[in-house]
Amino acid sequence: MKKYIVLTSLILAVLLTGQALEAQVISVKELAGMMESGDVILVSARKAADYKKVHIPGAISLWHEDFYKDGDIKAVLKSPEEIAKILGANGICGTKTVVVYDNGKNTFAGRIYWILKYMGCTDVRILDGHMKMWRKGRKPVTKDPVEIVAVEFKGTVNTAAITTMDQVIAKKDDPATVLVDNRDKEEFDGEKGTIERKGHIPAAINFNYKEIVNEDGTIKDKAEIEKLVSGAGITSDKEVILYCETGIRAGIVYMALTSMLEYPNVSVYDGAMFEWISVPDNAVE
Repeated sequence: MKKYIVLTSLILAVLLTGQALEAQVISVKELAGMMESGDVILVSARKAADYKKVHIPGAISLWHEDFYKDGDIKAVLKSPEEIAKILGANGICGTKTVVVYDNGKNTFAGRIYWILKYMGCTDVRILDGHMKMWRKGRKPVTKDPVEIVAVEFKGTVNTAAITTMDQVIAKKDDPATVLVDNRDKEEFDGEKGTIERKGHIPAAINFNYKEIVNEDGTIKDKAEIEKLVSGAGITSDKEVILYCETGIRAGIVYMALTSMLEYPNVSVYDGAMFEWISVPDNAVE
């Protein structure tokens, strides 16, 4: 009898763990239920103009560009201390559940997701289908901004979530590391893009972030994503370093690998291609 109870408990624990991982992407119905409890911080990662037009009631507006340093290299994060001040001023404490959404492309929500996880937020989730699915589900919207109460942000910075250029140089040819470019194939091949020196970092493989996203903006299920990434050579036994042009498109892939597939060693090269090409000695293929 004791063995049966122990076995049952183990099976239940495994099932709940799997549910917890996939719960990082939550449905419109689940979010609506969470909002009733009042114990969730809802973040619109859309442009401020879009937020002013319409947003989910109770949502605050966070624009990814507010977290970046001034300078020639685009989209490089400010210091953790500066980011913590911005988050605290917007009512994000670091310990409550945070749900992020955008207009459906997953890029801005993914970027904010990664920033929050880097800053040590304990529970960050993505609204599956974002604003499109919320409106399709006939849920309420508003133009009225939420009243924000500033708090002290508390979180331990997760340095393992971010990779520097020097680390990329040191690890890119290591067989235990896989460097993953999350742009589309034409950008990876150097056929298009906004950067001056087009192409990709030598030794990188191409895995477009859109591979994990359905046409309606929802995220593909865990089994399908696992098949796609492992088929591309992105496996959990390796250190995975993600990048794109600015790091923005890498965020949603970071979420999928770490929170849905539970890959243990995943980071984002925040400087990305803009920083890489700024150094003449860095080769581009």
